[in-house]
Amino acid sequence: MSAIFKSIIKMADGSNEDWYIELTDIADERVEICKDLQEYSKKIEELGRDYGGNIEEVRWSKDDNVPPHIMDIVRFEMSKLQKDIEEETGKSLFGEEDK
Repeated sequence: MSAIFKSIIKMADGSNEDWYIELTDIADERVEICKDLQEYSKKIEELGRDYGGNIEEVRWSKDDNVPPHIMDIVRFEMSKLQKDIEEETGKSLFGEEDK
């Protein structure tokens, strides 16, 4: 069995700068709140263990009130995290040739 997760970028109440990711396991509706991408990475790995590490899909979205500059921050941090993981493992996360 493989996992499908839903990840929604949201803004903290009353803030224009503080964001978080709501991570939901589609199968059993477990919800984890992640204050940054490092926490998100750990939580999705933990949830993925229930499926033998087989994560089929992550469905990303954002709330309508998430401003563009926050999306830029999230994209930059995701890119940085991807690079760190690829350097650590020596493999691309997107099935490209091994490094």
